Amino acid sequence: MFTINNMRSIWRTLDRETFTGIAAVCLAVGVIGVSYGTTAVASGFPVWLPVLLSTVVLAGGAEFLFLGIVAAGGSPIAAVLAGLLVNARHLPYGLSVPDVVGTGWRRLIGVHVMNDEAVAMALAESEPARKRAVYWACGLGVLLAWPTGAVLGALIGTVVPDTAAFGLDAVFPAVLLALVIPALRDRTTFGAVAVGAGVAVLSAPFLPAGMPVLLALSGVLFAALRLRRSERAGAERNATPGECASPADRTCAADGTGRGEDR
Repeated sequence: MFTINNMRSIWRTLDRETFTGIAAVCLAVGVIGVSYGTTAVASGFPVWLPVLLSTVVLAGGAEFLFLGIVAAGGSPIAAVLAGLLVNARHLPYGLSVPDVVGTGWRRLIGVHVMNDEAVAMALAESEPARKRAVYWACGLGVLLAWPTGAVLGALIGTVVPDTAAFGLDAVFPAVLLALVIPALRDRTTFGAVAVGAGVAVLSAPFLPAGMPVLLALSGVLFAALRLRRSERAGAERNATPGECASPADRTCAADGTGRGEDR
């Protein structure tokens, strides 16, 4: 009943153009789901595993990473930790859209359908009603498209002996690359990717499978430090005479001039 009422409200709130955009996103997710299911079965996993993960976890990046680490001989524990780290991005997601996920028991469903696409499309809306409708429409659409794609992919993997001949195993990396390339124009993002990739490549010969992927997340730390430094530099440039750029600037606060002391 809740879902039916929600869909009626969504249908009344959103226009055809918005629905078309959401449908395109869900179609792309479904295609990637086919790649996911096919790759999982081709890697030796049982058909039910990608189907179960796609329904219960509903997080493509974490699922691909988990299966990839285990398939490479890595520890399942390391694979789970890597997946949890990737999914840690849902923490700021939840803080950015707290008013759209529902209340009470409905929040459980709202949190489960939280994904990159739903959050991004919701944040693009300014009106609260449209933001809520877009979030639920996209979230529920992905909830349907991702497992459906995984099921189709898993079935294809059982009947096609060489799935690589269709290039389905390359769909997900290709989509990720298409998403990442435009972001590399930002110097901080480029630095984070370079640091993460470098650490992973250099550590791969010496560490067990799965660990280089975890260490590659050090690129996120690099980006955080870079952004922190940029923020402090901007605060110092914008500080007016007699005002400290930061409360933590003890030298500035000590002389009371806002200029600090020369060391």
